[in-house]
Amino acid sequence: MAMTQTFTTQYLDVPGGRLAYDDTATETGLPVVLLPGMLDSRTVYRHLRPLLTAAGHRVITLDLRGFGESSIAWSDYSPAAIAEDTLALLDHLGIGRAALVGNSYTGATVLRAAGLAPERVAGIALVDAFVENLPPTAVQRALLKVLGLALVHVPAVWGGYLGKAYPTAKPADFAEYRSAAVAALRTPGRKQATRGYVAGDSAPTGWAAGLRCPALVLMGSQDPDFPDPAAVAERQAVALKARKVMIDGAGHYPMAEFPQATADALLPFLDEVA
Repeated sequence: MAMTQTFTTQYLDVPGGRLAYDDTATETGLPVVLLPGMLDSRTVYRHLRPLLTAAGHRVITLDLRGFGESSIAWSDYSPAAIAEDTLALLDHLGIGRAALVGNSYTGATVLRAAGLAPERVAGIALVDAFVENLPPTAVQRALLKVLGLALVHVPAVWGGYLGKAYPTAKPADFAEYRSAAVAALRTPGRKQATRGYVAGDSAPTGWAAGLRCPALVLMGSQDPDFPDPAAVAERQAVALKARKVMIDGAGHYPMAEFPQATADALLPFLDEVA
């Protein structure tokens, strides 16, 4: 298991609220921005970040609108809004060009950012993202709606989900991490943010069309969010003309469950796009 690192939280004020992030800053390699998924915080990358910094990359992790140490109340929690935040953060840090990594909900975000500012994005990596997902059935849509309502009103449901999202190798600090994630949903005012995410479109159509950005698709072979993870990964790889890497045994968060395997797939890609 990789050693975790602790950095002082920094903040960026943007229209509508305040974003929290950290920045390893001292490395001279290609900057890499790591974006968590919905209802999550930047600490999901706690085991991957040291592996990337050890390879010489400057690593920035960002808390999404409404979660982690970012402010809670926003008018827009969409992947497109988060793409604007990501580009604003690059501006704030004086970074002209970076690689972007999006997990789950923010897979769509990195597509959007690459479309908005192709000259700023050296490459994108999708980690168990929902873009180019298989069309849901009517039953699946109904179940997702019920689950979304449950997450807003019963935070313990999120803890149950996280238990299944790490099917093979839960990190040593998983119990603490899950407890903090559930507690975050109980924070006063957090229902607004939770509702904003579960009602949002994590798989917008057409955003991959026309992108010429180098791309990497990473997918856990046992991701419970997809009936057929390999098929979704293949759809993404075809749409983006990307390399596909299946991480054997991983669920929805391979960067925390199998950080070394995730780094082994990601680092050669970062070297190429640098």
